[in-house]
Amino acid sequence: MWLASALAHKGYIVAAVNHPGTTTKDRNPQAAAQLWQRPADLSRAIDAVLAQPKQFGAVANQQIAAVGHSLGGWTVLEIAGARFDPDLFARDCAEHPKLGGCIGYHEMNPAATPEGKARLAADLSDKRVTAIVSLDLGLSRGMTDASLAAFKVPALVIAGGVPTEDMDPNLESANLVKHLPKASTQYVEISDATHFSFMSICKPGAIKLIEESSPGDGMICRDGEGGRPRAVIQQQVVGLITGFLGRLSTQDQKTTDR
Repeated sequence: MWLASALAHKGYIVAAVNHPGTTTKDRNPQAAAQLWQRPADLSRAIDAVLAQPKQFGAVANQQIAAVGHSLGGWTVLEIAGARFDPDLFARDCAEHPKLGGCIGYHEMNPAATPEGKARLAADLSDKRVTAIVSLDLGLSRGMTDASLAAFKVPALVIAGGVPTEDMDPNLESANLVKHLPKASTQYVEISDATHFSFMSICKPGAIKLIEESSPGDGMICRDGEGGRPRAVIQQQVVGLITGFLGRLSTQDQKTTDR
């Protein structure tokens, strides 16, 4: 929610979408298996905002961006036209079984049935989305080279530069951008950011409390050792995103003025 608030304060209309049953701490097996519903959740949010201009404000229809962290990064790539190949991902996970995306995917098991596999591999795009921002995404190694090469919207791909066993930017974000169109893709790796630096700032004493209730999960409060405070890292992230969206808005305006 910190990012939604920051962007709203910059003047953007923001819809912060929850995905019941498919998040790390809210994982309902039946809901989690329907991974293809995540892009649909975004489409429903867009529908709701566009249908209520008096409540949300008038939306610039040609300037709808989707931003997502972790599995949310996969979601925004999918809604913008990337295609997922469950068989490709299964083969890749056999080579990289310790990647967090592979572990989470195995737990959710969205391709357990022929129908699930087909729906996961289907076109989940929404043509109203005109730009995307991914923050240290996962599951990208299951996206097809052909769909990434044909990716039609500008993309800002931001990665945490502190590698861990389950999240290595060289295997996820940095690898992804090699397959996206260079002219419309921007890649930024933040050297002192971990995967969790894109989450809310922890309150004082949070690590101890979290460890007491869920041993090992205190890592969500840790950023790169010797690096900047999370608040400063997040200021950089907001600046990168608003700069990216601002440039696109300027380009759209120039195109309209011609």
